[in-house]
Amino acid sequence: MDKVVATAGAAVADVPDGASLAVGGFGLSGVPNVLIEALHERGTGGLSVVSNNCGAMESGLAVLLAAGRIARVTGSYIGANKEFARQYLAGELEVEMIPQGTLAERLRAGGAGIPAFYTPAGVGTQVADGGLPWRYDGSGGVALASPPKEVREFDGTEYVLERGIRTDFALVRAARGDRHGNLVFAKSSRNFNPLAAMAGRVTIAEVEELVEPGGIDPDAVHLPGIFVQRVVALTAEQAARKPVERRTVST
Repeated sequence: MDKVVATAGAAVADVPDGASLAVGGFGLSGVPNVLIEALHERGTGGLSVVSNNCGAMESGLAVLLAAGRIARVTGSYIGANKEFARQYLAGELEVEMIPQGTLAERLRAGGAGIPAFYTPAGVGTQVADGGLPWRYDGSGGVALASPPKEVREFDGTEYVLERGIRTDFALVRAARGDRHGNLVFAKSSRNFNPLAAMAGRVTIAEVEELVEPGGIDPDAVHLPGIFVQRVVALTAEQAARKPVERRTVST
């Protein structure tokens, strides 16, 4: 089945207001910027986003965030995104913070059909006990807090129950992909992209290099095409645009 869609705009045309999105990327690495920009151009809003972070340097999800298109974020890192922090503290944005490894496993579990799992991460903290501020009231008070989660003991160790994540759509970026949706990710862009792709009911991948079926060694495939419904081939210019979050030079 040829899953290639002509443009990014056509690929995201049926993403409605209020949709939930799993979005790949780690920092600025492996972020599906072209698909995100296509959503921005469509004016899609009220989105619930699941992603490690919410963009930075006016790139990635920061584009949608600054435009007020995101209603809720499930992630593990706010970092240096001042607008993210401002919206959260002002009560404009609902935020569920999750330990990074737990977030990764919740996405993987959702994609694998596992409804929930137990993990020791977060036991004895507000992650398990509840009370984390999901939304502030704009005056320093908490308008909505996280509920407590089930904690159970196995072999003398306590574990907290975490639910798998499934989203309406997933947006990911791959270094290479074929027309059947088989994907290969480059280096650190592999951190969250395969997991986000698994979690989406409809997964859209932008690929830097599109090859014909058979052009990727089966042993080299990081994500099989069964998880991908649409593929968008980037132009050379789009593929080359890779902003650097922090530049470090030697003295």
